[in-house]
Amino acid sequence: MSETVVKIENLVKRYKELIALDHFNLEIKEGEVFGLLGPNGSGKTTAINCLLSLLEFDKGNIEIFGEKMTPENYKVKREIGIIMQNVAVFDELTVYENIDYFCGLYISDKETRKKYVDEAIAFAGLESFTKFYPKKLSGGLLRRLNIACGIAHKPKLIILDEPTVAVDPQSRNRILEGIQSLNKNGATIIYTSHYMEEVEQICTRIAIIDKGKNVAIGTKDELKKMIRNTETITIEALRVEESVKKQINSLEHVYETVHSDGKLVIRCSGGKHNLIKILGILSENDTPFGRVYSEQPTLNDVFLEITGKALRDGSDENNKEEN
Repeated sequence: MSETVVKIENLVKRYKELIALDHFNLEIKEGEVFGLLGPNGSGKTTAINCLLSLLEFDKGNIEIFGEKMTPENYKVKREIGIIMQNVAVFDELTVYENIDYFCGLYISDKETRKKYVDEAIAFAGLESFTKFYPKKLSGGLLRRLNIACGIAHKPKLIILDEPTVAVDPQSRNRILEGIQSLNKNGATIIYTSHYMEEVEQICTRIAIIDKGKNVAIGTKDELKKMIRNTETITIEALRVEESVKKQINSLEHVYETVHSDGKLVIRCSGGKHNLIKILGILSENDTPFGRVYSEQPTLNDVFLEITGKALRDGSDENNKEEN
């Protein structure tokens, strides 16, 4: 049975009248890639800052690797790698010097440190850029440098907060593949993102935070079973009579029918052969239509139904709540 790496119990954090974390609980097992999702101002970044002892909290308990986390617990802190959304490197240092500096905060032996730095450079694909200064790097390469600095000392727990914001597809794929590689090599990962497809691709379990509480947790398949939507059918149709929409909406497993921008979107809850029945109604009423799509629920559907909010890709957290 996997050991518990992170255990948060009844965590409360207030900013005057605002309750950022409201008896928040979370448990992460060794070897997980754990996705942490939440709308702006939900408490994600506050939870991470409390977890790292960067922020005092009002009530609760935090344990990492079975030890109580405190600002002075440097033994535990040495086992943590942090890659935050805002790139944190020194403009005055080259790529190699930056990675060497951050690795040196944890690894004092020069020979070991050189080996670790070289491995971090290779991991991030920065071999051709070791003498470059950060200002000369593209956004994607800068993100990769940021990650290399955070993982060079080979931490057992790695926290990645929006690591792929505003990067090109090639760098994004490299970053995601790198995260999976780190996990295969033994690291436990906490991953936050506004890109749902990334979370679906790499996370073994996912928690959704809203208003400072953990409102849902499970694998992506378990989360999808929590919502009403089991199938979304989209049909390209320029004109759909109101009577036709009513007929479709009266089907046993259809709970929403919307026609907008030349598309008829039907959301279903359970049942089989929904698409066949819907196309039959359109044909009977001589309603012309084009392409047809049938999709299973996504994490975005789960998120929207559970929180009533949509994630904004690449958004910063609400500054008032998180600072």
